[in-house]
Amino acid sequence: MSYLVKNYNRKKISFKYGRGSYLYSTDNKKYLDFVQGIAVNSLGHAHPKLVKSMRDQSKKLWHVSNAFQIPEGEKLAKNLCNNTFADYVMFQNSGAEATEAAIKVARRYFYSIGKPNKNRILCIKNSFHGRTLAAIYASGSKKMTEGFGPKVPGFDHIQFRDLKPRFPDIRRRIKNNTAAIMVETILGEGGIKTIPDKCLRYLRKICNEKKILLILDEVQCGIGRSGDFFAFEKSKVKPDIVPIAKGIGGGFPIGAVLMNKKAASGMTAGTHGSTFGGNPLAMVVGNTVMNIVSNKKFLNNVKKSSRYFLLNLNKIKNRYPKIIKEIRGRGLLIGIKVFKDQVFFIKKLMDNKLLTIRAAENVIRILPPLNVKKNEIDKALKIIDKVCSEFK
Repeated sequence: MSYLVKNYNRKKISFKYGRGSYLYSTDNKKYLDFVQGIAVNSLGHAHPKLVKSMRDQSKKLWHVSNAFQIPEGEKLAKNLCNNTFADYVMFQNSGAEATEAAIKVARRYFYSIGKPNKNRILCIKNSFHGRTLAAIYASGSKKMTEGFGPKVPGFDHIQFRDLKPRFPDIRRRIKNNTAAIMVETILGEGGIKTIPDKCLRYLRKICNEKKILLILDEVQCGIGRSGDFFAFEKSKVKPDIVPIAKGIGGGFPIGAVLMNKKAASGMTAGTHGSTFGGNPLAMVVGNTVMNIVSNKKFLNNVKKSSRYFLLNLNKIKNRYPKIIKEIRGRGLLIGIKVFKDQVFFIKKLMDNKLLTIRAAENVIRILPPLNVKKNEIDKALKIIDKVCSEFK
């Protein structure tokens, strides 16, 4: 009997340790892990530099309080700002917290300039911004909001299909009380759907015209996952606010909100806080991840691995056109959209010792570590091909 609340439909498998791209189960089986904690373990399991930095810091200091200066956090904030659009950083513990904080930053900015009624956020319906009350209503998914009323107000929605050259619905949906547009640069849970660069550029343009803020949620697609440090960099767009988490901690819980000077101006002392956010242990781990992932050579290798993986996945798709409908994604945030039951396909992959996870629209999500090796990609491709050949 488990005393855990049954809010997860857990697979009947558990693991005792991991190394790089592999997990080793309690019944002594070896699995190729292309879930990696859902895009969290950016450097795989038990990366030696992460282990060392955590071990060294654990002997010094774990937690103090944000009532005091935390040098490790100052260092990571500087590191992030020097490598991105941001002027300031506010540390949290998770992606949902980072998204919530991003919403607060946007609303507080307009309050601080004497426009408190400018407080609504325009989002994509059936996107994903976390599981807190505000975040589920920002996502606009009936599946996530059902049973959690009353509705949290302040969110309006457009459809993903409305992201077209003329964007008629977006213009109509922006009102005098709209504070920001918030979208995932690549929708992860929503089915690995990439917002085209021209759409991002248009969103930036319309935010400038309407004098509202642009929030790009990069909790899942950021920190090298797309092949660039941030997925929006390819479009040459500069957002105002970006929530991050997942990959920046390499497996350790870290969230953050990056923002420009304008957006940060409303966040004065006492407007937001986090007990554990920015603790020394998390910050040291984050700095280690940042130093590795922000390196141009490392990011170029992610792009190289991605090209190879996507090319060969499309070859498999062409061999099995009645099984695979579409290959989606960018970098190492990859989706396989299948015609038949994704759950059964995922189970068959797991039976063959490849771990993957579902996304919306009957998509199988593939999230290897960013430092995945070519022979590990080849092994995954071989398993996917085998399952396709046996799929009935």
